[in-house]
Amino acid sequence: MNADPKKVPHVEISVANLEGAVAFYKKVMGWHMIEHAFVVKEESNTALGKGCINAFGTGWGSFKMVHLSTGDGIGIELFEFKKRVAPQKFECWKTPAFHFCVHEPNIKDLVEKVVAHGGTEQVPIREYYPGEKPSKMAFVKDPFGLVFELFTELPAEHFEACTLTAVS
Repeated sequence: MNADPKKVPHVEISVANLEGAVAFYKKVMGWHMIEHAFVVKEESNTALGKGCINAFGTGWGSFKMVHLSTGDGIGIELFEFKKRVAPQKFECWKTPAFHFCVHEPNIKDLVEKVVAHGGTEQVPIREYYPGEKPSKMAFVKDPFGLVFELFTELPAEHFEACTLTAVS
């Protein structure tokens, strides 16, 4: 086991409607705002502008951004790009990650809350080890198209008593 496990301070998510996404994640997930929405401009005379030109290339003009925080302090950065340009570095307006996971012991209520606020259930709640462990999961989609997993346990709780076959 790694003696120095790395932490994940934030996750960046690209959305088509920043205000709608903020409202959804605050209402449904209870995430709170740590910095209100602001505009980042493609300009080389500010540190943030230069950093974004380095990351995204040129031609994007500006984008809106907001910082939220989860219950365990993980930062969620939401980006809204209005102009999509040919990628010079990477396509920052796409969501290349497969999914992220939200820990919620009361998974049924959270699925219902996602659906009540315009999201959809993608994979119904299922048990991983019926009769053995209470591990449950589901996949949902927010109203803006982002799919994420809901899981009743944290990874250490889930995997500590599991017998998995190693891949060789």
